[in-house]
Amino acid sequence: MSDFYDYFKENMEGLGLPAPRSLFGSVQMAVANASIILSQIDKFGKAVTIGELIGAGTRLEGLGIIAACSASFYVGAVIGSIAVATGRSLASGTSMADILHTANRYNLNRPWLIQSLRRWPGICDHKTAARKTYRFQTIYT
Repeated sequence: MSDFYDYFKENMEGLGLPAPRSLFGSVQMAVANASIILSQIDKFGKAVTIGELIGAGTRLEGLGIIAACSASFYVGAVIGSIAVATGRSLASGTSMADILHTANRYNLNRPWLIQSLRRWPGICDHKTAARKTYRFQTIYT
């Protein structure tokens, strides 16, 4: 999956979200860092922001630009982007089933994930209009 990061970054940038190579450069790194974010959401609740997680001493400093963004939205975008990148690297597309399968496969699934993906379908569908505005809609949601 040598194209994984390129596809991952493309999907995240389509949402107007940062995707530092140092955090998401490979599928293994992306899964590991998504797991870190999820563990912090489990600890602090799904309303926690990226800025609060950075302040909590996690190694997510590269995400400071979106400090006010909801961590649950961001990790939903990360999980969706992992699925998109994996789907594009191995095949040529991604469906909601692919995303949920990826989340289950890497133990990244949470009860609120499906709700987030339904609320913001552009996380995994690059054809969704105005998907870059999602990040502004998720501040403190």
